[in-house]
Amino acid sequence: MKFEEIKERLESYKEQGLKIFTTSSFQTHSMVLLHMISRIDKSIPVYFIHTGYHFPETLQYRDQITEQFGLNLKNVFSTTAKINQRDVSGKLLFASDPDYCCYLNKVAPLEPILAEHDIWINGVRADQSDTRKSFAVEQKAKFGVTRFHPMLDWNGKMIYQYINEYNIPRNPLEEKGYFSIGCEPCTRKFDLDAADGRGGRWFGLKKTECGLNTELVTK
Repeated sequence: MKFEEIKERLESYKEQGLKIFTTSSFQTHSMVLLHMISRIDKSIPVYFIHTGYHFPETLQYRDQITEQFGLNLKNVFSTTAKINQRDVSGKLLFASDPDYCCYLNKVAPLEPILAEHDIWINGVRADQSDTRKSFAVEQKAKFGVTRFHPMLDWNGKMIYQYINEYNIPRNPLEEKGYFSIGCEPCTRKFDLDAADGRGGRWFGLKKTECGLNTELVTK
């Protein structure tokens, strides 16, 4: 979708009295959507799911972009303390059960946010994974929320053309070889042999999604 189409869709949601929010992981490729939202309506809440495992560079970048774009940033945290996020042997869950770790730190904290809103602006792209390739521009999520995917038909080239056009800063981890950035324990530098750009996520695990795009979507 082009900027004007996205603007019209968001304005239409507002006119209908629908409550809108977005989420962001503050990776470089996420900046196009955030920048466009800041051009359209700076009051739209931007939720950052603060897992407690982020790279320090990502947190610094989040703060930089929030100030530069004038975003309405809201941090959301897990209600389960890290000391309770261990398996029976005492290992932290990211090492023994990453799916449950993602549930506690990403999925569960976002559920109350979903329950309070009508529209979730989500920046997934069809070219990122097979799961995302199956998505529609509008898709139902839990609690009756509609996920709006304005970036679904964008690709990496379009993303970086926009970033260059508007001189948007990049996540500092990118120049160090990290192109798909999540939590520090599960993220590695870009793998040239990976099938897609998310090859550095959940290194060594048979895992491609954290649950936000699976557990919170209804088919």
